Amino acid sequence: MFESLSERLERSFKILKGQGRITEINVAETLKDVRRALLDADVNYKIAKTFTDSVKDKAIGQNVLTSLKPQQLLVKIVHDELTELMGNQSVDIALKGNPTVILMSGLQGSGKTTFSGKLANLLKTKRGKHPLLVAVDIYRPAAIEQLRVLGAQIEVPVFAEEDNKNPVDIAEKAIKYAQLHNNDVVIIDTAGRLAVDEVMMTEIAAIKKAVKPHEILFVVDSMTGQDAVNTAKEFNDRLDFDGVVLTKLDGDTRGGAALSIRTVVNKPIKFVGTGEKLDALDVFYPDRMANRILGMGDIVSFVERAQEQFNEEEAIRLNRKIAKNQFDFDDFLSQIQQVKKMGNVKDLLAMVPGMGKAVKDIEIDDDAFKNVEAIIRSMTPRERSNPQLLNGSRKQRIASGSGTNIVEVNRLLKQFDQMSKMLRTMSNNKGKLPFKRR
Repeated sequence: MFESLSERLERSFKILKGQGRITEINVAETLKDVRRALLDADVNYKIAKTFTDSVKDKAIGQNVLTSLKPQQLLVKIVHDELTELMGNQSVDIALKGNPTVILMSGLQGSGKTTFSGKLANLLKTKRGKHPLLVAVDIYRPAAIEQLRVLGAQIEVPVFAEEDNKNPVDIAEKAIKYAQLHNNDVVIIDTAGRLAVDEVMMTEIAAIKKAVKPHEILFVVDSMTGQDAVNTAKEFNDRLDFDGVVLTKLDGDTRGGAALSIRTVVNKPIKFVGTGEKLDALDVFYPDRMANRILGMGDIVSFVERAQEQFNEEEAIRLNRKIAKNQFDFDDFLSQIQQVKKMGNVKDLLAMVPGMGKAVKDIEIDDDAFKNVEAIIRSMTPRERSNPQLLNGSRKQRIASGSGTNIVEVNRLLKQFDQMSKMLRTMSNNKGKLPFKRR
């Protein structure tokens, strides 16, 4: 996410490295390079120019504190301007009405259907809602089936009428169905086209008029760059949507859409899709995104993901075991399962300040824990509880049973021992685990 832009900005700031103070000359040189970086990321030219002009105005004449270097001060100003550019604050969707009606819009291939499933999953698991997915794409043969598959995966009902060729009628019936079956959120997945056309616009405008949605979201593929911004403007002129969803932000995207779209349509970015899994959906926080663009990580999001998986009772139980030096491989395996639920390992590491650049060129498989899990599962229950029992013959058996070798088994035992000591030290010093729910 934004790797190319982050690298370019980092190189730009190095121009100021070693400078004793900010001057009009050295800041102009730095911002010239920043503007190039933004343009290369497919940011709108006018927006890039306005952005750098604003940074320059705020940087010139600033007193550099003794605790700061000019480079650090400029990074802070750029961070604040990036946050402002992307909307300053996160904006939630409007969950009102009974049921709340959410209308999806966007071009074909933007990820509307997948996002509909992700949003339903988020509302069900994190907001305690009972959503209904509605298929009104009567043109794409696989659209209804795709929504049904997604609904089945997250156990959310899907309303569809294959023989009905009137999308407005389908949407109206779906709302009545939701009222009868206590579904408090209706998510309507509309049809898209390969490009903006009058037929699509007229149809979705008719659906809007008929169902009077509480929220209209425009879903856009962030890999389409500046074209995404132009399309957003056309949709907004016709629909006056409430917010933007950026999909495929985990792909090889240059980031121009995220940085430009808020200014062009004056509507907030509400969600970003960060992967293919149905839980790979994040609320959009402008300040956190600015942190990530500038290579500062996103520790707040990291902690939030951790807190979703680590509950207080488990933390207390584990803390007691650690304090008594009873932390064993069953506990270790349990922690691995919880970490895996937090998301892609490489993405998680990139959230830690200073780690993004370190892991950029490292390939970390989603099954990074596969061998570790196999080794632990090849142990007997007694061996998991008492790792000191693992002599040479037992290790050989475990290696054979897990499809690994003695070296990997010994490496895991050493890592486990180091982790146990570290956790015991943390427990003694702080009296609590780092992931205890607030």
